[in-house]
Amino acid sequence: MDFNLTEDRRMLADTLNRFLADQYPVEHRNKVAYDAPFHDPAKWEQLAELGALFALAPEAAGGFGGTGFDISVVFEAMGRTLNPEPVLAALLASRLLSAADEDQEALLSGATKYAVGFTEIDAPYELDQIAAQAAAKGDGYTLSGRKSTVYGGHVADVILVAAQLNGKLALFEVKATDANITGYAMMEGGGAAEVLLDDTPARLLLADATAALQDAIDAGIVALCAEAVGAMDVTHAITVDYLKQRKQFGVPIGKFQVLQHRAVDMLTEIEQARSITIKAAAELGGNEASRYASMAKNMIGRAARLIAEEAIQMHGGIAMTWEYPVSHYAKRLVMIDPQLGDTDYHLSRIMAQLDAA
Repeated sequence: MDFNLTEDRRMLADTLNRFLADQYPVEHRNKVAYDAPFHDPAKWEQLAELGALFALAPEAAGGFGGTGFDISVVFEAMGRTLNPEPVLAALLASRLLSAADEDQEALLSGATKYAVGFTEIDAPYELDQIAAQAAAKGDGYTLSGRKSTVYGGHVADVILVAAQLNGKLALFEVKATDANITGYAMMEGGGAAEVLLDDTPARLLLADATAALQDAIDAGIVALCAEAVGAMDVTHAITVDYLKQRKQFGVPIGKFQVLQHRAVDMLTEIEQARSITIKAAAELGGNEASRYASMAKNMIGRAARLIAEEAIQMHGGIAMTWEYPVSHYAKRLVMIDPQLGDTDYHLSRIMAQLDAA
């Protein structure tokens, strides 16, 4: 497997990293991530103008990317600055719109914000447990049910909703103005929403959407894993820099061998996480996509928590303060785990796949 980025992806990575480092210093990020609308609308427009959203979709859908590696480039850059913009929601929606052969110009340009509602309180991860119901009404459909933790739903103009129709899982388009939406900040910053549907008008996009939804989830997992790798890289760099500067007994604490070993262990975990993310990105869209997505998410969940804990322990009390960036990186790294399935869930999926084989 070639671990090197193509020239186009390297240019995209360089452009995004420069833009985000300049426009999203941690002080600005924390200012916008915890107060409504939990992102920066002006920066969203600039991010779209750079082509970040176009990288999430294939040429057939109007984009210039859409592969696992394109997604990884965008989200690793996002992770380096803990960017709270609703790009994950755009990615999930783009995969589904591609499957439905729907126009994506408004999404990719950033003019229309999309969100995807498939998780429910009683079905946080499993698609076959979704309870929301669709009913035919005149020439259209109506939806009833509740979607929980809809990423980007707090600012969405359009929500793509998974619901049961004639015994199958179907996909519908709902205007945000027709639904009852309660937005809120996630504990690590950024926003999500609870979406209540009560005979809400909807347009059918896919009558059998199970495969498309699973593909979108797999893509979302690759994105989250890449984001975690970016955040872990920065957390490790900050920690190593601190070890070089902080003195104890008249010498930098980085001189102490036990801390050197722990820093190396952190780096080893990050490189393993990077490798499995690359593999999951390579498999995206193929027959083994879900399997490798689960393997990556399980490893990332464990590695990200370890990096967060080690960084805090080696820093000491300063790492728990609001002003110090490590506290925010640690929060985000821990909270990536429950998104789109936690370590235990994905471990059980891998074991079930092995048993089936």
